[in-house]
This record gives sequence, structure tokens and C-alpha cells, in this order.
Amino acid sequence: MQPSKNKNTDKAEPFYRLSVPKQKTSSEIINEARNVLRTLRTRRPFTPTEDQRKLFGSGSTRAPQNRPPSVFSLHASSFDLAESRPVSGVRLSPLDHKPVLVTFAKDEDSSISLPKPPADAAEVRKVSSARARLFRRNSQGNFLSAKMVSSDQNEEKLDSEEPAMMSNLCRSNDNCLAEQRSYTPFNDENRQLICNERISRLEREDFLKGTAGKFLFQLRGERSVNSNGRFADEEQQFPCDQIKKAGRSSSWPRSTGWKRRVTGLEDETRMNESEEEEIFWHIKILPILHELEKEDNIENLCLACTKLYQALNEGNMLGKRFKRRSVLLKTLYKLVDIDSDPLCLKLAKIILAMKVDGKNLLSVCKLAFKICRNEKNDYIIQNDRLLDCLLEVLRTEDLQKSNEALLYCMGAIKFMSGNAVLLNEMVNKGAVETLLQLMKQINTIKENDTYFSNLGHLLVQLTATLRNLADLPPARRQLICSGAVSELCVALEQRMNAKDVCTYIVRIFSKLSSYNDFCAALADCSRCYILFLALLNKHQKQQDLVIRIIFILGNLTAKNNQAREQFFKEKGSVNTLISLFQTYRELDLNAQKRYHERGGEGKKRPKHPSEAEDVLIKLIRVLANLSIHPSVGAALAAAHRVVELLVTVLEYKSVDDSEELVISAATAINNLSYYKVKSSAVQDKKLHIAEILLKLLMSNNMDGVVEAVRVFGNLSQYHEICDFIIQKKIYKFMIALLDAKNQDVCFSACGVLLNLTVDKNKRALLMEEGGIGKLVDCLRDFGPADWQLAGLICKTLWNYSENLTSAASYFGEDTDTLLVLLTSLLDEELALDYSLDRDLRDYNKLYWEREFKPVAEKLLDRIQSHHSFLPTVTITPF
Repeated sequence: MQPSKNKNTDKAEPFYRLSVPKQKTSSEIINEARNVLRTLRTRRPFTPTEDQRKLFGSGSTRAPQNRPPSVFSLHASSFDLAESRPVSGVRLSPLDHKPVLVTFAKDEDSSISLPKPPADAAEVRKVSSARARLFRRNSQGNFLSAKMVSSDQNEEKLDSEEPAMMSNLCRSNDNCLAEQRSYTPFNDENRQLICNERISRLEREDFLKGTAGKFLFQLRGERSVNSNGRFADEEQQFPCDQIKKAGRSSSWPRSTGWKRRVTGLEDETRMNESEEEEIFWHIKILPILHELEKEDNIENLCLACTKLYQALNEGNMLGKRFKRRSVLLKTLYKLVDIDSDPLCLKLAKIILAMKVDGKNLLSVCKLAFKICRNEKNDYIIQNDRLLDCLLEVLRTEDLQKSNEALLYCMGAIKFMSGNAVLLNEMVNKGAVETLLQLMKQINTIKENDTYFSNLGHLLVQLTATLRNLADLPPARRQLICSGAVSELCVALEQRMNAKDVCTYIVRIFSKLSSYNDFCAALADCSRCYILFLALLNKHQKQQDLVIRIIFILGNLTAKNNQAREQFFKEKGSVNTLISLFQTYRELDLNAQKRYHERGGEGKKRPKHPSEAEDVLIKLIRVLANLSIHPSVGAALAAAHRVVELLVTVLEYKSVDDSEELVISAATAINNLSYYKVKSSAVQDKKLHIAEILLKLLMSNNMDGVVEAVRVFGNLSQYHEICDFIIQKKIYKFMIALLDAKNQDVCFSACGVLLNLTVDKNKRALLMEEGGIGKLVDCLRDFGPADWQLAGLICKTLWNYSENLTSAASYFGEDTDTLLVLLTSLLDEELALDYSLDRDLRDYNKLYWEREFKPVAEKLLDRIQSHHSFLPTVTITPF
């Protein structure tokens, strides 16, 4: 205790405190403040689902003429047949001389051989009728010649047509070459020379049966011609990967080729693989392609595509190194003209698996986008593996060369993420990591780069997908572990002018900052506060963006004292909040004025707050949360403009119409009223605030009543407010609240009564309305469960009984009950529940020893010393 001469000064403290043997630590002071100061919670901003699946949502600010379309036509002609050739995997050196045109040896001066038509007109008709049959349905064509339909039919016809084919092998006309390739089953674009030694070895294999046998025997009657006009079987030619540099004779000694054949293990392996591939092609793949040509039923076509994919996968023919790749892809491209999403889904999956690039990659990504755009296709997509192919495109394709293809690929994945089943599948298949890697690549492209703008379109799709993925706990954990916060902040900084990108990133933060782990990771990114303030200043009237940023800031400042301080210290932070407050208060006032002008008073109010009001709710939440920090709270309490704006909310809004907004404003004022600082704006306006709160105090909204009582608990430290409470008979209301059977209500009401009892002239008011008995009842009901409340009740009774001469005259019939209660509650074994776990028991004991025991012992001693006798009572455990 202070010396007795300072006794009256001690009593004037707002909440009576007994002296402690040592000065309190800062953490203890903050903990005490938290008993009075409170953070606010609010709902996360609602994000409506897009009515339609589009590349860019209805709220996109990108001009239609400057962005890729969501709707387009797609046909077989959209694909480029020239890009379908297989790759050798070897980069060839450029020629160091001008190529020499090949001529026949007999007449070196003769003119170049021109393409020749078939010798027989009947053959022309055969070819024409065969090709016409390929386009009989929906421009659906067959790039496979009718000559390859059946091996039995081919064997005889190939022999009769062989001379015409040989005479045309060196023609330069591309159409004729394509036609010739389709006539020759064993021919492709890279290797046209056949080794007879190879055939003789193949004859010894076990594959010589059925179609394969017929195919191989057929090859024995086929003779290829080289560039000088001689038959290949006369010179034992080998595959054309052994052809020498252009300009030299194409006929080389047998020993050269044979030496490479027998000494090169890689060549031997390659030839074995090629032979197996040829056989597999004719046995497994070719019959399915014929089925795709002839079939008219969509369901059967889908089944054939499924078989084709399985066969290609079995034969290790997926990718770019498959020799017959061009023939296969040409057949698939033609089927795109058939208007069937299930079929196109199958086609897209195979085409993507064949690793197409360039125009074909763009077209197949558009095809996948078109399929995924229809929500009704989600079910068939679930049963296929299109997602795997699309994710592989994102992982492997060049960002700059294929940016448009990646855009539609990412758009298709975004549509998939709107389906719960596919969303979970994405997480399981590593989509989060893939998307973040892609974002890292995009973030390396600077604003002055030519690709920067186009990659912004891609970033819209990517961030929209991440926003959907953020709903899932596993994805959230992956985002935290993969450093998503820093990458998203980099993208936010680089794309500050792209509102749609900023909106999606802010939506991700808005969703994830509701979780403590992600909120802590975001708070550790010091750059985020500057970015959020820059966005608020740049897009101040973009409500959907502003409300989410404010919501994020509210989450960051809800539990992190360092975040409160760091945000407050950022240049212009408070001014930005004030500016937003003014802007949206004006918008809300105008909306309210229009509502009244339309005669809306008698109508039922909307269930949810308006857009402007919702921003104000979340903005006030930030102010209330910031004020928890001691130095920040003191600074805000002295910020007159902040307090004025909060007071205006209470002036023009009613708790019946705007419950959350009014209660939030009252909470913020309560937090600021806690700080007794020089030039406090709350202190200057305390009487005006008390008058406004009287309306809230008398409302039927219990939450609003409690907040008003809390503010009066702080304001009643001032004599003017105590007089106002007596004048308006608010004290009777406080005594009545002790019957609320609610700990928080009783605590707040008791705080006001405690401050009133500091003035000895007002202590007798506790005798009215049965105040003493109600305090004793609260002590009995809540004491063992809430030692802070129990201590507050004892402090109130201590102030009240300062001049006690007779216990009965002060406490009346409640004297004996009070003595029994105090005696029981001061018995540690009876008062403390040892059935609790150790941590909770220690916490409970700490508050019992610090908040309750010191004042309760003194109160008990005072009452006993002024009581004639202490009745015998039975003490029962609580």
C-alpha cells in the first residue's frame, strides 16, 4: 500500500488495484490490457461463383480486343500437318556447300525428273475413289491409303503398282510424296531405303505369322530405288541415317555399311527397335486406325481411341520419336471435325501425349479448353487422364514460345478446379508445385519485355486456379512450404496495374490469412504491408479489391503484435485508412439517403450489409486490432480524425439496421478509451460519446448493450461521466445487468459500479435495487470459474465498505452469506479444481493468487472485525 496520506489518491484509480511486491512486467501489463481491449472478428468477403466458365471473368478490366478469346471455332484445318513429323533427336550441322541436284548417270545434262502421273487412268480412279471415301463424314478424312486396309488385298496390288511407285520416288512434289508414302507400308519420311539383309534376319524371328508374316514376305518382292537410279538390293543399302554428306555418291561400298552394322552396338539396337516398332505398328496400331476411318458411331470411336492410347502406351510410341507419328496424328486431326466432346476428349489426350508443338500444341490446348469449358463434361474428364497431360504441358513447354498454348492449357485447368473431385486430384498430382514453378518463371519476365503483357493473361488463369486450390488443407500446407507468399508478393508488385491479377492474388491471401499458419507466414513478409497500402491507394474505389485487403490486414493484426506495429510504422498507413473511411462513409451515407427517398423505412432491411458498409466494418476492425498495441493504441486515441469518424458511425447508424457496424465502432471506441494520454480525442469527446452510447445501452441488442457498458467502464474513470451516469440513472441499469447470468455482462457492469464507488458520495447507490445481494450472487455463481470477476466484485465491496462500522448495516442479510463465500473461496483446496490438467490448473491458480486472494483476504478481515459473531457453517466444495 501507498502511505496513508495518499490513500484517497489510490482509490481514485479506475479499477482498484492492490499493491504488489514488485513492479509488473510489460507482458503482465499487456495481458491486463487484453482483459479490457478486444480484437474484432468478421466474415470473410463473399466471392460469388462465375455464372459461366470463361477465360476472363465478367469483372475483367482487360479490353476484349487486347485479350485472347474464350469462344472460337476449331477444325481439322486448325492443325498443321507439317509439324507432325517425328524428330531424330540429333541436330544436323549446316551444309557447307550449295546442294547439287541429283541427275541420272546416263545423261548428266538431262533435265530434272518431273513428277509423273500414274500410267494407267484406272489407277487414277482407284486413288481418287479411295481418297474420296476418307472425307465422307464431317470432313473426316483418312490419311491412310485404301491400299493398307487389308494385307491380303495389298499383297497383290502392291506388286502391280511397284514400277509406278519406283519411278516417282525422287519426285519433289510434296503431294506426290505423301501419296507414295501411304502406298508403301514400310516407308517413312526419314528412311526410304530397305536392307535385304535385315529382311532375311527378320524371317528367322517368331513374328512370322498372321498379318506380320504376310507383311514381311510382301517386302521381299519390293525393290527400292536410290538417287542414282539403281536398285537398293543390288548394293546392300542400309538405313538412311548412314547416308554421307550431300554431294557425294549415294552408292557406297558394302563393306562400309557392313562395318558400321556389325561394330556399332547402338546401330544394332536401333535397328532391332525399329523392326519391333514396324511389326507392332502393323499388328496393333494400324487396325485401330482403320477402325477410326470406317466407324460412324461416336461411342465406338471413343472406344477405339481408348484402345489406341493403350496400344501406343504399350508399344512405347507416345512422344516425338515414333516414326509413324505423322500418319497417326493426321488421322486424329481429321476426327476433330466431328462435333463430340467425349470423342474430342479422347483425341486431345492422345495428341497431347504425342508431344506436339507449335501450332498443333496451341490447337490441342484450345480443344482441351473447349471441352473443359462445358461444366457437363466434368464427369467424363474425371474418368480420363487429361489433367495429367495438361500438367505435363505446364511443366515442359517453353514459357515464351508457347505462351498462348499455355494460356488455354491453364484455362482448361482453371475450369477443372471448379469441380471438387478434380480439385482434389490436382492436389494429389502436384499441381500446386507446378503452378508455383510456372509463376516463378513468369515473375522473371520484366515489364519492358515483349512477352510481359501476354503472360499477364496466363497469370490471371494461374492465380484463379490457386485461389480455388486454397480451399483444400493439403494445398494450403503445400503453399506455405513452397514459399508461395514471396512469389505472390512479387507478382502483386509487378502487376500492380492489372486489377484482375491483383484481385485473384488478394483473394488467395484473403482466404489463407484466416488460418494462423499462413497468416504468420504472410506477416513475416515485411514487403506485404507496403504492397497492400499501394494497392489501397491505387484502387481506392474498387470495392471488391479494397474489402479483401482490409480483411487481410484485419487478420494480420488480430493476433500479431509485431504486425500491428509494423503496419502502423509504414509511411501513410493511418492516413490511407482515414481516407478509405471517409470515402466509404460518404458512399454509405448516399446509399442510405437514396433508401429513405425511395420510402424504404417501412420495408424489411437487407440481411447482409451493403458493400460500402461491409468495407467500413472491416476497416473499423483493423483500427480496433491496431489499438491493442500499447504505443499504437495511444497514438490512435490521440488521432482526432479517427475518433471523429468512429463517432459519426454511432450517430447516423442504429444497431437494429446495422448491427455489426455499430458494435464494431463501439468496440473500437472502447479500445481507444482505455488509453489515458495527453490530447486524447476520446477524452475530449467523452460526454458526447456517452450520450450516443445511451441509445445503444437502451436497445434490445444484448451484444450492443455489452459493448456500451464496456465503454462506460472506461469512461466512468472521469467524474463528468460518473455524474452523467447518476443523472441519467444508468447505474440502475448496471445493477440490473448483474442478474444477466452472463460472465461478460456481469464483468462489464461491475466495472462501472466499481468506478462509481471511488466517490464516497455515490457508494450508497449500491443499496438501491438490491445491488449488494446481486454482487454476492455473482460471486457465488461465477467466482470459482472466473477469478478476475470474483476479484472485481471484492474490489467493489471493498470500496463500498471503506467506512464500515457495522457489517450488518452495510451488507444486511447478505453478511453471513458473504462471509461463508469468502472463507470457502480462500481455501485453496476447495477453491481450485485439481481435476484440471496441469497447465490449466496453474493458470487458474495464478489468477486466484493475483486477482482474487489479496483483496478477498482484506475484505474478509474487515467484515469479520466488524461483525458480532461468525455463525457455524458447513463448507462444501465448489
